[in-house]
Amino acid sequence: MDSLLKHMVDMTGHRDHTMLDVSVIAAVQELAAAAQTRVLALTALRGQVFVRARAVINAGGAARMLEHADLGGPGEPLADFPVLAACLAASGDSAGALDGAGRHVLWLPIWIGEKADTCLEITSPTPYSEATVQVIGGIISVYRNFQNLLDYSERDSLTGLLNRKTFDDQLAKTLHAHAEPEELKLPEEQERRQHADTEQQWLAVVDVDHFKLVNDKFGHLYGDEVLILIANLMTSSFRAQDRVFRFGGEEFVVLLRSITLANAHKIIDRFRVNVANHEFPQVGRVTVSVGFVALNAYEAPVIILGRADQALYYAKSHGRNLACHYDELVAQGLLHAVESNDTAEFF
Repeated sequence: MDSLLKHMVDMTGHRDHTMLDVSVIAAVQELAAAAQTRVLALTALRGQVFVRARAVINAGGAARMLEHADLGGPGEPLADFPVLAACLAASGDSAGALDGAGRHVLWLPIWIGEKADTCLEITSPTPYSEATVQVIGGIISVYRNFQNLLDYSERDSLTGLLNRKTFDDQLAKTLHAHAEPEELKLPEEQERRQHADTEQQWLAVVDVDHFKLVNDKFGHLYGDEVLILIANLMTSSFRAQDRVFRFGGEEFVVLLRSITLANAHKIIDRFRVNVANHEFPQVGRVTVSVGFVALNAYEAPVIILGRADQALYYAKSHGRNLACHYDELVAQGLLHAVESNDTAEFF
């Protein structure tokens, strides 16, 4: 009982989806004595649902968010999980099966209203007792309720993406986490950092091209549908560890974590191409323009956003349907660098 209460306190003590995921799988893993527990994200794309692991904990290990190093696809098709697919189709609370190794797998969709975009997957070498399933069910209820509260305060009501306020908080945390003073680092740590300089954090600003024409020609209902479908394409195109936000109107922002410039280009361009190739109902083809920049922990957020915006507007004024990197534009003499100014305001 003490352990259960400790986990409940831990789960409800966070104001962040990432830490909530880590807390719930840690609780379930311990109480179910499982071999593995995962949080699965369920994403709809072009009429098909995909499954992608978002967090995992293995027996004897620590809970962690999954960082997908590969750049391919939105995950595995739900069709590869027939038992889970049948459970979702029937709006079921749980489903179980044996995997190829003879282990017992239990899936627990997290229903919020009539929609489930998250599922817990618990794998155990032995069958689950009725008492264990009841305890896990209680944990799931707390997780679902708290996730719902976080969604209400953190999510954009139309697209379901994280909102502007959440972006401000996440950017501040990201910059703070990477602002460790150089003098506090040991020489070998500084050397390691120099070798890792090619892997950085990135900020990308996305704008829907000619969106006003979409609203004027087809109406705001179809305009809203375009925004919702682009949000879905963002969720499936970017990696699980990246954070996607609706900034306002037809503008979106992405925080890409721990990746090289070459891979940042690939991921951003993959999203741009996915949008350009998508057939939007009634509207037809829509494109997006993107400007992105590396995060610098020693610069003000407004400066970083301003530079990404400069790259974005370069893309929009040079043909649209482009993804432009600020530093590359400056190096090529296509943009003039603006010196950091603590009094500058871009918004």
